[in-house]
Amino acid sequence: MKLLSIDDSRTIRRVIASIGGVLGFEVLEAENGAIGLEILHDLSDEIGLVLLDWNMPGMNGLEVLQAIKADPILRRIPVMMVTTEGEREYIIRAIQAGAVHYQTKPFSQEEMAARIMEALGMGG
Repeated sequence: MKLLSIDDSRTIRRVIASIGGVLGFEVLEAENGAIGLEILHDLSDEIGLVLLDWNMPGMNGLEVLQAIKADPILRRIPVMMVTTEGEREYIIRAIQAGAVHYQTKPFSQEEMAARIMEALGMGG
């Protein structure tokens, strides 16, 4: 199973890839929502979790999340928002749109590892 990190920050994608690697997952990366959706369509049966930034150029994270949940093939893939937007309103909007988890930046490696496992239903 693979994880997909959709974030315009190369640094964040690298950090998530490192954490995913420690957990034993291959992490694919996309620098924007359009590329992320392309990867999802190409590899929908291999991706077990999407880690999605909110603030990106082009499509924002909420728009990407809505596109995933509107697609009959992609909607089964869990999505975790990973964003600087920590306000309650953003969290509620993301959960209502179908996100299974919400992690604010900055985060520790331990926090992110725990959230990934929880989002995959493997958490403690």
